[in-house]
Amino acid sequence: MNNGKVIFKEYNMNQPSLLPPSLGELIPEQHLVRVVNRVVDELDITPLLAKYKGGGTSSYHPRMMLKVIVYAYTQKIYSSRKIEKALWENIGFMWISGGNRPDFHTLNNFRSSVMKEAVRKVFASLMEFLVEEGYVKMENYFVDGTKVGANSNPHKVVWAKKTKRYKEKLQEQIEDLLDEIERVNQAENDAYGDENLEELGKKSPVTAEKVRKKVDELNRRLRETSEDRSLKKAVKMLEEKHLPRLEKYEEQERQLARRNSYSKTDPDASSLRMKEDRAARKPLARPAYNVQMGTEGQFVVGYSIHQQADDTSCFIPHMHQQIFPQGRQFKNGSGDAGYGSEENYAFLEKAGMGNFFKSNYFPYDQEKDEFICPAQKRMLYMETRPYKSKNGYLSERRFYECL
Repeated sequence: MNNGKVIFKEYNMNQPSLLPPSLGELIPEQHLVRVVNRVVDELDITPLLAKYKGGGTSSYHPRMMLKVIVYAYTQKIYSSRKIEKALWENIGFMWISGGNRPDFHTLNNFRSSVMKEAVRKVFASLMEFLVEEGYVKMENYFVDGTKVGANSNPHKVVWAKKTKRYKEKLQEQIEDLLDEIERVNQAENDAYGDENLEELGKKSPVTAEKVRKKVDELNRRLRETSEDRSLKKAVKMLEEKHLPRLEKYEEQERQLARRNSYSKTDPDASSLRMKEDRAARKPLARPAYNVQMGTEGQFVVGYSIHQQADDTSCFIPHMHQQIFPQGRQFKNGSGDAGYGSEENYAFLEKAGMGNFFKSNYFPYDQEKDEFICPAQKRMLYMETRPYKSKNGYLSERRFYECL
């Protein structure tokens, strides 16, 4: 008979225990933290150990630090301060760290200094473990890329075309100013006649180094001989206005390194169009990286980070960066039409790999040497031109036109 009395389970936060509970007893056997612990225990961490010089106070063990970082990433925790917080509050973190509680400074230092330089070798050790355990068969290498946005201002971008245009315009202004200096400075006319200054004239490109040398020379001559104010004003403009701008443009070209753009707040990032912005009315290119990943059996077995927008030119550099166990190679390469190119086909053939890259061409009528476009119109052969890819691969391209 139910008399209506409510009964609650015992609740006493101050109840002492004879022995403190083991953290391992609180974690299920199939929990992900146990998987991370087991996998990292199998890795060869010699590259990490080599980063420690010895001496001084004791250091946190790199295997423990690696376990904490890897487990944090599986939980989508990337902030070092949030990882430190989890080491105080989360049972999984407490257990895998063995009760150690490195602060966020230590975690950041390990991640940026110790782990950063050795991460590819540690990744290769993990790859070897997966192969030995049979999770990865080294059969088919599925590759694809995705754009990952950089943490930088999308409006502070240096564009290659603008830099080139501004630099060329500045070079013209410098040459005009030098012509003016020549007209005023009769000594230069006597020495060079009707020709421009040989260090800076139209016979050679104007560079900051050449301008700097000529400015020094002109200043020396002005101090020795000339009192002409207009000449001094022209040299001052050359030194204080034009030369710094030219040095800035040359530094921008060095940072660009054949890219079409880079971010001022993250110079390693290029301005790329993101997939999620395709539906936007005015899609804005944003600073980002092109991350290439190779997989097999749902395991990421290769990765690389690139500054180019297209996947085609990233494939070969991506493959060159990979370290596979005992120098082994996958039997086949597989990817979408973004990787289909003569250069990539030739690379796979030379590496002894099968080619499962999708072709990105229209249907071809071999008998008539014509392509058929999606509108079912025939594209006729027009000419052949030599072509050099971004990776330096030389080939010929046949051009067709729809009539």
